[in-house]
Formats: sequence, C-alpha cells, structure tokens
Amino acid sequence: MPRKLISSGSSFEAQIGYSRAVVDGEWVFVSGTTGFDYATMTIADDAALQAEQCLKNIAHALQQAGSCLADVVRVTYILPQAAQFEQCWPVLRKYFGDIRPAATMLSAGLADPRILIEIEVTARTRSGGLRE
Repeated sequence: MPRKLISSGSSFEAQIGYSRAVVDGEWVFVSGTTGFDYATMTIADDAALQAEQCLKNIAHALQQAGSCLADVVRVTYILPQAAQFEQCWPVLRKYFGDIRPAATMLSAGLADPRILIEIEVTARTRSGGLRE
C-alpha cells in the first residue's frame, strides 16, 4: 500500500517540509500538533485549552487517515513548562482515559512562545490500512 500524506493546511508544512500525518500501511504517524485553531488561526493562552484543541486537530488528522483516537497506541506530550502538565490531565483523561496509550512527557522549548503544549501520536488502523 502506498504512503498517504495528510495535510492540515498549515503553511508551516510546506515551508518546513513535513506532513500533519503520514499513513504507512496500518500505521498512522501524526506530527507534533499544537493548539492552534486553524479555522481562526488563534491559540488560547491556557495549556489545558491548548491540549483540547491539539486533540481536536489530531482527531481530524486521524479521521482523514481512516483512523480515530481509539486507535492511538503511543502519545508524546511536549511542554516548555513541565509544571503546566498537570493542568492538562483532565483533558488528556477525557480523550485517552479508556484508551490508555503508551505515553511520554518531555519538557523542551517550542518554536513559538505562545505554544504551551505540543502532542504527537502514533495510531494503528483497525483494518490494517485506510478505511473507506
């Protein structure tokens, strides 16, 4: 099965040379995703609200890939301020509480000082490939 590239429409994808997500066989790899609302190009100033938008953006990419949040097997959270991670827990539990993917949290600088959390996931499609 050929690779399928998924775009969010962000100008950064073309400028930097990456895709929001890549489908390769039964695997879906979603790039680090921020809390920007791409419809309005705005971002909240609260880490939990950004986490919510990150997961909405990820869910949209997974849907385009023929997958969904229930198919996520691995998640990485990146925050510039590790102390803000705990305020995101209720949002993360809302989306992943029953799924419980393998997870890692890292504290690192991010490309834009407005970004308080970035999330990347790996998912496996249930059908072993793109769903029609």
